[in-house]
Amino acid sequence: MRYYFISDVHLGFGTRAEDRAREARLVTLLDRILAEAVVGEALGLFIVGDLFDSWFEFASVIPRRHVRTISGLARIAEVIPVEYLMGNHDFGHRDYFEKELSIPLHREDIQRELLGKRFYISHGDGKAANDTGYLFLRKILRSPIAQAAYKIIHPDVGIPFADWVSGRSRLHTDARNALKKYDGLRQFAEKILQSGSADYVVMGHKHDPAIIEIPSGTYINLGDWLRSYTYGVFDETGFRIEKAL
Repeated sequence: MRYYFISDVHLGFGTRAEDRAREARLVTLLDRILAEAVVGEALGLFIVGDLFDSWFEFASVIPRRHVRTISGLARIAEVIPVEYLMGNHDFGHRDYFEKELSIPLHREDIQRELLGKRFYISHGDGKAANDTGYLFLRKILRSPIAQAAYKIIHPDVGIPFADWVSGRSRLHTDARNALKKYDGLRQFAEKILQSGSADYVVMGHKHDPAIIEIPSGTYINLGDWLRSYTYGVFDETGFRIEKAL
């Protein structure tokens, strides 16, 4: 019996051919999870942010691409729980995943008990100590007023605009990574583990797969699907990172 974790797939990034290849690898994994779920081997799936490179939905419109991924997730959610944590790129969710796919959408970190172990799960954006400016911007972009104003725009304009915002977010993230400022994710994880409130802290955002053991628990970064194509698996033997085929 096992749980799956994916993060930072960034569907929609790059050329259409690159994106289709990325989605094909993801759909292969989703098909595997569904097959395991049907026989009781897979118990749950966590999407730990940035499944899409950008996402913004309107009252009756969603982005047209990646229907195979959406269909795959819907089929899995009919058998086992699927939970979705919003990332810094796919912040424009409304209620489509919850109402149409029965997949809960979380705008904040979550805590779960899985196979007797306590998990703290977070995308990871805003966790660095000097991310005050980003946190302020995130609060504005996710505010009901900004979301309502955005929905007035026609989707043919609004969705490309969301792509532009995503690109600006990537420039910000890449610049901070170049300066090695993302040690704050590990520091945040260590504080959670040292508090005794969790056995595992699972995050994404940094795009560097890692499993780091400290005396009080384990910090995991799931990596991404732009370079590493990695995802997490947790079962009775522990947590491991695997590479998508």
